[in-house]
Amino acid sequence: MTKKLKVAIVGCGGIANGKHMPSLSKVDQVEMVAFCDIEVEKAEKAAAEYGSADAKVYVDYKQLLEDTEIDIVHVCTPNISHAEISIAAMEADKHVMCEKPMAINTEQAKSMVEAAKRTGKKLTVGYNNRFRPDSQFLHKVCERGDLGEVYYAKAHAIRRRAVPTWGVFLDEEKQGGGPLIDIGTHALDLTLWMMNNYKPKAVMGSVNHKLGKKKDAANAWGPWDPEKFTVEDSAFGFITMENGATIVLESSWALNSLDVDEAKCSLSGTEGGADMKEGLRLNGEDMGKLYTNKVELGAGGVAFYDGKVENDSELEARLWVESIINDTEPVVKPEEALVVTQILEAIYESAKTGKAVYFNEEAQSNVGEKGAVLVD
Repeated sequence: MTKKLKVAIVGCGGIANGKHMPSLSKVDQVEMVAFCDIEVEKAEKAAAEYGSADAKVYVDYKQLLEDTEIDIVHVCTPNISHAEISIAAMEADKHVMCEKPMAINTEQAKSMVEAAKRTGKKLTVGYNNRFRPDSQFLHKVCERGDLGEVYYAKAHAIRRRAVPTWGVFLDEEKQGGGPLIDIGTHALDLTLWMMNNYKPKAVMGSVNHKLGKKKDAANAWGPWDPEKFTVEDSAFGFITMENGATIVLESSWALNSLDVDEAKCSLSGTEGGADMKEGLRLNGEDMGKLYTNKVELGAGGVAFYDGKVENDSELEARLWVESIINDTEPVVKPEEALVVTQILEAIYESAKTGKAVYFNEEAQSNVGEKGAVLVD
Protein backbone atom coordinates (compact mmCIF):
# COMPACT_ATOMS: atom_id res chain seq x y z
CA MET A 1 0.00 0.00 0.00
CA THR A 2 1.30 3.44 -0.99
CA LYS A 3 2.10 5.67 1.95
CA LYS A 4 -0.50 8.36 2.42
CA LEU A 5 0.51 12.02 2.42
CA LYS A 6 0.04 13.64 5.81
CA VAL A 7 -2.03 16.84 5.90
CA ALA A 8 -2.27 19.50 8.61
CA ILE A 9 -5.14 21.98 8.94
CA VAL A 10 -4.29 25.41 10.36
CA GLY A 11 -7.51 27.21 11.24
CA CYS A 12 -10.45 24.92 12.04
CA GLY A 13 -13.31 27.37 11.51
CA GLY A 14 -16.00 27.77 8.89
CA ILE A 15 -14.05 27.31 5.64
CA ALA A 16 -12.10 24.35 7.01
CA ASN A 17 -15.30 22.61 8.12
CA GLY A 18 -17.33 23.67 5.11
CA LYS A 19 -14.80 22.85 2.39
CA HIS A 20 -11.28 21.68 3.17
CA MET A 21 -11.73 18.85 5.65
CA PRO A 22 -14.83 17.24 4.06
CA SER A 23 -13.13 17.35 0.65
CA LEU A 24 -9.81 15.97 1.86
CA SER A 25 -11.68 13.13 3.58
CA LYS A 26 -12.71 11.96 0.09
CA VAL A 27 -9.12 11.82 -1.20
CA ASP A 28 -7.71 8.33 -0.68
CA GLN A 29 -4.06 9.37 -0.93
CA VAL A 30 -4.05 11.58 2.18
CA GLU A 31 -4.81 11.51 5.88
CA MET A 32 -5.31 14.48 8.19
CA VAL A 33 -2.88 14.15 11.09
CA ALA A 34 -2.69 17.59 12.70
CA PHE A 35 -5.17 20.35 13.53
CA CYS A 36 -4.41 23.83 14.82
CA ASP A 37 -6.63 26.64 16.04
CA ILE A 38 -6.25 29.40 18.62
CA GLU A 39 -9.52 28.07 20.05
CA VAL A 40 -8.39 24.59 21.00
CA GLU A 41 -11.95 23.24 21.15
CA LYS A 42 -12.29 23.78 17.39
CA ALA A 43 -9.08 21.86 16.71
CA GLU A 44 -10.15 19.03 19.03
CA LYS A 45 -13.54 18.75 17.34
CA ALA A 46 -11.93 18.68 13.88
CA ALA A 47 -9.44 16.01 14.96
CA ALA A 48 -12.22 13.85 16.36
CA GLU A 49 -14.28 14.12 13.19
CA TYR A 50 -11.65 14.05 10.45
CA GLY A 51 -8.32 13.10 12.00
CA SER A 52 -6.29 9.92 11.89
CA ALA A 53 -6.23 7.72 14.98
CA ASP A 54 -3.09 9.46 16.25
CA ALA A 55 -3.97 13.00 15.10
CA LYS A 56 -2.41 15.82 17.10
CA VAL A 57 -3.97 19.09 18.22
CA TYR A 58 -2.18 22.46 18.46
CA VAL A 59 -2.92 26.06 19.35
CA ASP A 60 0.39 27.36 17.92
CA TYR A 61 1.00 26.69 14.24
CA LYS A 62 4.76 27.07 14.73
CA GLN A 63 4.80 23.97 16.93
CA LEU A 64 2.79 22.09 14.31
CA LEU A 65 5.33 22.97 11.63
CA GLU A 66 8.09 21.33 13.64
CA ASP A 67 6.57 17.93 12.81
CA THR A 68 8.74 16.62 9.94
CA GLU A 69 6.17 13.94 9.08
CA ILE A 70 3.67 16.51 7.75
CA ASP A 71 3.72 16.85 3.97
CA ILE A 72 0.95 19.39 3.28
CA VAL A 73 -0.53 22.33 5.18
CA HIS A 74 -3.93 23.86 4.45
CA VAL A 75 -4.09 27.46 5.67
CA CYS A 76 -7.67 28.34 6.63
CA THR A 77 -7.14 31.34 8.90
CA PRO A 78 -8.21 35.01 8.61
CA ASN A 79 -6.71 36.77 5.61
CA ILE A 80 -4.17 38.79 7.59
CA SER A 81 -2.22 35.65 8.54
CA HIS A 82 -2.29 33.84 5.17
CA ALA A 83 1.15 34.98 4.06
CA GLU A 84 2.88 34.54 7.40
CA ILE A 85 1.68 30.97 7.91
CA SER A 86 2.07 29.91 4.27
CA ILE A 87 5.65 31.14 4.06
CA ALA A 88 6.57 29.52 7.37
CA ALA A 89 5.04 26.24 6.22
CA MET A 90 6.97 26.21 2.94
CA GLU A 91 10.17 27.04 4.78
CA ALA A 92 9.39 24.06 7.02
CA ASP A 93 9.37 21.85 3.90
CA LYS A 94 5.57 21.60 3.49
CA HIS A 95 3.43 22.08 0.40
CA VAL A 96 0.72 24.70 0.97
CA MET A 97 -2.90 25.14 -0.02
CA CYS A 98 -3.87 28.64 1.13
CA GLU A 99 -7.50 29.62 1.24
CA LYS A 100 -8.45 32.64 -0.87
CA PRO A 101 -7.64 35.47 -1.05
CA MET A 102 -3.94 34.77 -1.30
CA ALA A 103 -3.04 37.68 0.97
CA ILE A 104 -4.28 41.11 2.03
CA ASN A 105 -1.87 42.95 -0.27
CA THR A 106 0.50 42.48 -3.18
CA GLU A 107 3.66 42.69 -1.06
CA GLN A 108 2.58 39.71 1.03
CA ALA A 109 1.38 37.74 -1.99
CA LYS A 110 4.66 38.35 -3.81
CA SER A 111 6.55 37.10 -0.75
CA MET A 112 4.53 33.88 -0.90
CA VAL A 113 5.43 33.31 -4.56
CA GLU A 114 9.09 33.99 -3.80
CA ALA A 115 8.97 31.52 -0.91
CA ALA A 116 7.57 28.82 -3.17
CA LYS A 117 10.37 29.38 -5.68
CA ARG A 118 13.03 29.54 -2.98
CA THR A 119 11.94 26.36 -1.19
CA GLY A 120 10.79 24.35 -4.19
CA LYS A 121 7.49 23.58 -2.45
CA LYS A 122 4.15 23.70 -4.19
CA LEU A 123 1.76 26.55 -3.41
CA THR A 124 -1.83 26.95 -4.54
CA VAL A 125 -4.80 29.12 -3.58
CA GLY A 126 -8.36 27.97 -2.88
CA TYR A 127 -10.24 29.28 -5.90
CA ASN A 128 -12.62 26.32 -5.92
CA ASN A 129 -15.06 27.92 -8.39
CA ARG A 130 -12.67 26.98 -11.19
CA PHE A 131 -13.68 23.38 -10.54
CA ARG A 132 -17.45 23.75 -11.08
CA PRO A 133 -18.80 21.88 -14.12
CA ASP A 134 -19.75 25.12 -15.93
CA SER A 135 -16.32 26.64 -15.24
CA GLN A 136 -14.49 23.55 -16.44
CA PHE A 137 -16.57 23.41 -19.63
CA LEU A 138 -16.22 27.11 -20.42
CA HIS A 139 -12.47 27.00 -19.83
CA LYS A 140 -12.15 24.24 -22.44
CA VAL A 141 -14.25 26.34 -24.84
CA CYS A 142 -11.89 29.28 -24.30
CA GLU A 143 -8.76 27.11 -24.64
CA ARG A 144 -10.07 25.76 -27.94
CA GLY A 145 -10.42 29.31 -29.24
CA ASP A 146 -14.18 29.20 -29.84
CA LEU A 147 -14.62 32.76 -28.56
CA GLY A 148 -11.62 34.15 -30.41
CA GLU A 149 -9.89 37.06 -28.66
CA VAL A 150 -11.83 37.94 -25.52
CA TYR A 151 -11.61 41.73 -25.34
CA TYR A 152 -14.45 42.55 -22.92
CA ALA A 153 -15.54 40.74 -19.76
CA LYS A 154 -17.56 41.23 -16.60
CA ALA A 155 -16.77 39.58 -13.29
CA HIS A 156 -19.97 39.18 -11.23
CA ALA A 157 -20.07 38.95 -7.43
CA ILE A 158 -23.30 40.68 -6.39
CA ARG A 159 -25.33 39.79 -3.33
CA ARG A 160 -28.48 41.76 -2.52
CA ARG A 161 -28.34 41.14 1.24
CA ALA A 162 -25.93 38.45 2.37
CA VAL A 163 -23.43 40.00 4.74
CA PRO A 164 -21.43 37.41 6.73
CA THR A 165 -21.90 38.45 10.35
CA TRP A 166 -19.73 35.79 12.01
CA GLY A 167 -16.00 35.53 12.57
CA VAL A 168 -13.90 38.50 11.43
CA PHE A 169 -15.50 39.14 8.03
CA LEU A 170 -16.47 42.71 8.99
CA ASP A 171 -13.04 43.55 10.43
CA GLU A 172 -10.96 45.45 7.87
CA GLU A 173 -7.72 44.99 9.81
CA LYS A 174 -7.97 41.19 9.90
CA GLN A 175 -9.58 40.67 6.46
CA GLY A 176 -8.09 43.47 4.37
CA GLY A 177 -11.48 44.34 2.91
CA GLY A 178 -15.07 43.24 2.44
CA PRO A 179 -16.96 41.79 -0.55
CA LEU A 180 -14.26 42.79 -3.03
CA ILE A 181 -11.58 40.67 -1.38
CA ASP A 182 -14.04 37.99 -0.21
CA ILE A 183 -16.24 37.17 -3.22
CA GLY A 184 -15.02 39.61 -5.86
CA THR A 185 -11.74 37.71 -5.76
CA HIS A 186 -13.51 34.54 -6.98
CA ALA A 187 -15.20 36.33 -9.89
CA LEU A 188 -11.98 38.04 -10.95
CA ASP A 189 -10.00 34.81 -10.75
CA LEU A 190 -12.52 33.05 -12.98
CA THR A 191 -12.49 35.89 -15.50
CA LEU A 192 -8.71 36.12 -15.80
CA TRP A 193 -8.45 32.33 -16.04
CA MET A 194 -10.97 32.18 -18.88
CA MET A 195 -9.24 35.01 -20.75
CA ASN A 196 -5.76 33.64 -19.97
CA ASN A 197 -4.74 37.25 -19.54
CA TYR A 198 -2.66 38.23 -16.51
CA LYS A 199 -1.17 41.56 -17.58
CA PRO A 200 -3.16 44.50 -16.17
CA LYS A 201 -2.30 47.97 -17.42
CA ALA A 202 -4.55 50.32 -15.43
CA VAL A 203 -7.30 50.19 -12.81
CA MET A 204 -9.99 52.58 -11.64
CA GLY A 205 -12.04 51.66 -8.59
CA SER A 206 -14.85 52.78 -6.33
CA VAL A 207 -15.60 51.51 -2.84
CA ASN A 208 -18.83 52.17 -0.92
CA HIS A 209 -19.68 52.32 2.78
CA LYS A 210 -23.41 52.97 2.39
CA LEU A 211 -25.71 50.20 3.61
CA GLY A 212 -23.30 48.85 6.21
CA LYS A 213 -24.10 51.78 8.48
CA LYS A 214 -27.82 50.92 8.67
CA LYS A 215 -29.20 49.49 11.91
CA ASP A 216 -31.47 46.43 12.05
CA ALA A 217 -30.99 45.84 8.33
CA ALA A 218 -32.52 42.88 6.54
CA ASN A 219 -29.84 40.28 5.93
CA ALA A 220 -29.66 36.57 5.13
CA TRP A 221 -27.64 35.93 8.31
CA GLY A 222 -29.36 38.39 10.60
CA PRO A 223 -28.70 42.10 11.25
CA TRP A 224 -25.12 43.25 11.39
CA ASP A 225 -23.62 45.62 13.94
CA PRO A 226 -22.93 48.93 12.13
CA GLU A 227 -20.17 49.76 14.63
CA LYS A 228 -18.27 46.60 13.70
CA PHE A 229 -18.91 46.91 9.94
CA THR A 230 -15.54 48.49 9.07
CA VAL A 231 -15.19 47.05 5.54
CA GLU A 232 -16.96 48.21 2.38
CA ASP A 233 -20.44 46.92 1.52
CA SER A 234 -19.82 47.16 -2.24
CA ALA A 235 -16.91 47.83 -4.59
CA PHE A 236 -16.45 48.13 -8.33
CA GLY A 237 -13.47 48.12 -10.66
CA PHE A 238 -12.72 49.08 -14.25
CA ILE A 239 -9.64 47.23 -15.43
CA THR A 240 -7.76 47.62 -18.71
CA MET A 241 -5.21 45.07 -19.80
CA GLU A 242 -1.98 45.52 -21.74
CA ASN A 243 -3.55 44.04 -24.89
CA GLY A 244 -6.47 46.49 -24.75
CA ALA A 245 -9.01 44.14 -23.18
CA THR A 246 -11.43 45.54 -20.60
CA ILE A 247 -12.81 43.91 -17.45
CA VAL A 248 -15.59 45.30 -15.26
CA LEU A 249 -15.60 43.84 -11.74
CA GLU A 250 -18.67 44.22 -9.53
CA SER A 251 -18.94 43.03 -5.94
CA SER A 252 -21.32 43.55 -3.03
CA TRP A 253 -22.57 41.97 0.17
CA ALA A 254 -25.41 44.48 0.37
CA LEU A 255 -26.79 46.34 -2.64
CA ASN A 256 -30.28 47.41 -3.66
CA SER A 257 -30.23 45.35 -6.83
CA LEU A 258 -32.12 42.37 -8.22
CA ASP A 259 -29.28 41.60 -10.65
CA VAL A 260 -27.58 39.19 -8.26
CA ASP A 261 -24.98 36.60 -9.14
CA GLU A 262 -21.81 35.32 -7.53
CA ALA A 263 -18.58 33.81 -8.82
CA LYS A 264 -19.67 34.17 -12.44
CA CYS A 265 -18.29 35.88 -15.51
CA SER A 266 -19.47 37.10 -18.91
CA LEU A 267 -17.10 37.07 -21.87
CA SER A 268 -17.21 38.82 -25.27
CA GLY A 269 -14.78 37.72 -27.95
CA THR A 270 -14.17 38.26 -31.64
CA GLU A 271 -15.73 34.91 -32.58
CA GLY A 272 -18.38 34.49 -29.89
CA GLY A 273 -19.43 35.16 -26.34
CA ALA A 274 -20.39 33.34 -23.15
CA ASP A 275 -22.03 34.05 -19.85
CA MET A 276 -22.72 32.06 -16.68
CA LYS A 277 -25.57 34.13 -15.27
CA GLU A 278 -28.50 31.91 -16.28
CA GLY A 279 -26.71 28.64 -16.62
CA LEU A 280 -23.88 28.50 -19.12
CA ARG A 281 -24.84 30.13 -22.42
CA LEU A 282 -22.77 30.51 -25.56
CA ASN A 283 -23.60 33.06 -28.23
CA GLY A 284 -22.33 33.97 -31.67
CA GLU A 285 -23.09 34.21 -35.35
CA ASP A 286 -23.40 31.34 -37.83
CA MET A 287 -24.36 31.52 -41.50
CA GLY A 288 -25.54 35.10 -41.13
CA LYS A 289 -27.71 34.34 -38.09
CA LEU A 290 -27.24 35.11 -34.42
CA TYR A 291 -27.54 32.21 -32.02
CA THR A 292 -27.67 31.60 -28.27
CA ASN A 293 -27.09 28.07 -27.01
CA LYS A 294 -27.62 26.99 -23.42
CA VAL A 295 -25.16 24.28 -22.43
CA GLU A 296 -26.76 21.35 -20.62
CA LEU A 297 -24.23 20.02 -18.14
CA GLY A 298 -26.29 17.29 -16.51
CA ALA A 299 -25.81 16.44 -12.83
CA GLY A 300 -24.30 18.96 -10.44
CA GLY A 301 -21.17 16.94 -9.77
CA VAL A 302 -18.26 15.98 -11.96
CA ALA A 303 -17.94 12.29 -12.82
CA PHE A 304 -14.41 10.94 -13.03
CA TYR A 305 -12.59 7.75 -13.82
CA ASP A 306 -14.08 5.30 -11.33
CA GLY A 307 -17.70 6.37 -11.73
CA LYS A 308 -17.86 8.46 -8.57
CA VAL A 309 -19.26 11.98 -8.60
CA GLU A 310 -17.38 14.80 -6.89
CA ASN A 311 -18.32 18.42 -6.29
CA ASP A 312 -16.09 21.38 -7.09
CA SER A 313 -14.32 21.38 -3.72
CA GLU A 314 -13.66 17.64 -3.88
CA LEU A 315 -12.27 17.96 -7.41
CA GLU A 316 -10.09 20.85 -6.23
CA ALA A 317 -8.71 18.77 -3.35
CA ARG A 318 -8.06 15.69 -5.49
CA LEU A 319 -6.28 17.56 -8.28
CA TRP A 320 -4.21 19.48 -5.72
CA VAL A 321 -3.02 16.27 -4.09
CA GLU A 322 -2.34 14.66 -7.48
CA SER A 323 -0.18 17.65 -8.48
CA ILE A 324 2.03 16.86 -5.49
CA ILE A 325 2.12 13.11 -6.12
CA ASN A 326 2.85 13.55 -9.85
CA ASP A 327 5.03 16.67 -9.43
CA THR A 328 2.94 18.77 -11.82
CA GLU A 329 1.74 22.35 -11.61
CA PRO A 330 -1.41 22.91 -9.55
CA VAL A 331 -4.50 24.11 -11.42
CA VAL A 332 -4.37 27.43 -9.54
CA LYS A 333 -0.84 28.73 -9.96
CA PRO A 334 0.43 31.15 -7.29
CA GLU A 335 1.54 33.64 -9.93
CA GLU A 336 -2.06 33.82 -11.18
CA ALA A 337 -3.44 34.36 -7.69
CA LEU A 338 -0.83 37.08 -7.20
CA VAL A 339 -2.24 39.06 -10.13
CA VAL A 340 -5.74 38.80 -8.65
CA THR A 341 -4.43 40.31 -5.40
CA GLN A 342 -2.56 42.98 -7.36
CA ILE A 343 -5.74 44.12 -9.11
CA LEU A 344 -7.87 44.04 -5.97
CA GLU A 345 -5.34 46.16 -4.12
CA ALA A 346 -5.28 48.61 -7.03
CA ILE A 347 -9.08 48.98 -6.84
CA TYR A 348 -8.85 49.83 -3.15
CA GLU A 349 -5.98 52.25 -3.83
CA SER A 350 -7.80 53.96 -6.69
CA ALA A 351 -10.94 54.36 -4.59
CA LYS A 352 -8.90 55.85 -1.76
CA THR A 353 -7.03 58.37 -3.90
CA GLY A 354 -9.59 59.06 -6.62
CA LYS A 355 -6.90 58.37 -9.20
CA ALA A 356 -6.17 55.65 -11.71
CA VAL A 357 -3.52 53.10 -10.82
CA TYR A 358 -1.11 52.29 -13.66
CA PHE A 359 1.30 49.37 -13.65
CA ASN A 360 4.73 49.86 -15.12
CA GLU A 361 6.44 47.53 -17.59
CA GLU A 362 8.83 46.15 -14.98
CA ALA A 363 5.88 45.10 -12.83
CA GLN A 364 4.26 43.27 -15.74
CA SER A 365 7.42 41.37 -16.61
CA ASN A 366 7.41 40.12 -13.01
CA VAL A 367 3.73 39.06 -13.26
CA GLY A 368 2.14 40.78 -10.36
CA GLU A 369 4.73 42.97 -8.70
CA LYS A 370 2.91 46.22 -8.09
CA GLY A 371 4.92 48.94 -9.75
CA ALA A 372 1.96 51.28 -9.68
CA VAL A 373 1.86 54.95 -10.54
CA LEU A 374 -1.09 57.13 -9.50
CA VAL A 375 -2.22 59.72 -12.05
CA ASP A 376 -4.91 62.38 -11.98
